[in-house]
Amino acid sequence: MLASVVFAFSLIVFTTAAPHSKRQLAQVISSCTQPNTVALTFDDGPWEYAEVVSDALTSKGAKGTFFYNGNNYECIYDQAEIERVQYVYNAGHQLASHTWSHPDLTTLTWDEIHDQMWRVEQALERIVGVVPAYMRPPYGNYNDLVLEAAYIRGQQVVLWDFDSGDSVGASVQESESTYDSTISQHPSTILALNHETYETTAYDVLPYAIDELQAAGYSLVTLAECLGESPYQSVGSPQVNDGWTC
Repeated sequence: MLASVVFAFSLIVFTTAAPHSKRQLAQVISSCTQPNTVALTFDDGPWEYAEVVSDALTSKGAKGTFFYNGNNYECIYDQAEIERVQYVYNAGHQLASHTWSHPDLTTLTWDEIHDQMWRVEQALERIVGVVPAYMRPPYGNYNDLVLEAAYIRGQQVVLWDFDSGDSVGASVQESESTYDSTISQHPSTILALNHETYETTAYDVLPYAIDELQAAGYSLVTLAECLGESPYQSVGSPQVNDGWTC
């Protein structure tokens, strides 16, 4: 009897102490897979240029992907931001997670990482009824703990293979030149990083990039479409706002 108790206790200790690295890791995506597609992605919103970016895409028959924060530039539960999220979603663009408050996830604990992911997922489900299937870690920084958490949450981790440079101070001319240089090489696909929060991106760089990419023969699609996959884990109905706050 004693031996059985000792064995059972040892099994519990071993299971509990097993290193977390044994968990499954989420897939990391840094490029599209469907030939001749471009996924234009926009980080750090919702923000005041959301409608401008959405309309620039829609007016040219293009789609984009918006990686949203919950409480970065503004609180996603502010009425203006709720309406922006709804506007973008209703225009047929894809929504994805960029964490709640844009921290470097590699500096956080397991519970903190999950909280950053869960809170923005909850917000998107509340506002438009979707649970995102993709997340982008702020600054592109991740470690195994982040990949483990993303896997458990049913998400793939998304980076990029093209950076417009808007977030590091690139001028309109510099960003346009970066697009020109890449387009001239005509890669099979492009997964482009832009930011919704810059006026010059919304009004100047984006319209230029759309025209040049389409002239080069690319289809401008959502991230999910450029991967041939589904954009969401689930799609339901928006919830009633019963006092959501950040």
